[in-house]
Parts: sequence; structure tokens; C-alpha cells
Amino acid sequence: MADAHLDQIVDNVKPSGDYCKECLEQGTKAVALRECLACGHVGCCDSSIGMHATGHFKETGHPIMQAFGEAKAWRWCYIDKAYVD
Repeated sequence: MADAHLDQIVDNVKPSGDYCKECLEQGTKAVALRECLACGHVGCCDSSIGMHATGHFKETGHPIMQAFGEAKAWRWCYIDKAYVD
């Protein structure tokens, strides 16, 4: 059940920046950005070369991210592999 991890969302979490830090450091381009709702890490999506948002999940276990900088900020749970409300 995807809603099982909603308790790990931090209210008013601050984004780590306006772009994927790892992509900037590596000189690669982010296709789209995702924000971790536990700590605010901004990473690139899985369509990007680095897949840094997923890498952040694998490193930290923070389960829920949302689309960053998009008009519709949908959320995704990596553990349940499902969209969440």
C-alpha cells in the first residue's frame, strides 16, 4: 500500500537547490527533476543519464519524491512503486 510511507514526508521540506547537484558536478543534463520529501534533495529523473533521484533513494531509503518544478507536482513512492496522494 503506497500510503504506508506518507508518515516519512517532512512538512515544508526545503529543496536542496534549483537543479540536480550531481548533474552539475558531472556536467550532465537533467531531463526532469524530482524532490525528496524527506530531506529536500533535488535529483534528476530516471530519463536522465545519472538517475540521481533514484540513486538518492537507494542510498538513503527515503521513499517518497515529487516532481520538482512542474505545474503538476505528482508524488511517487519508490518502495511501493506507486503514485501517492
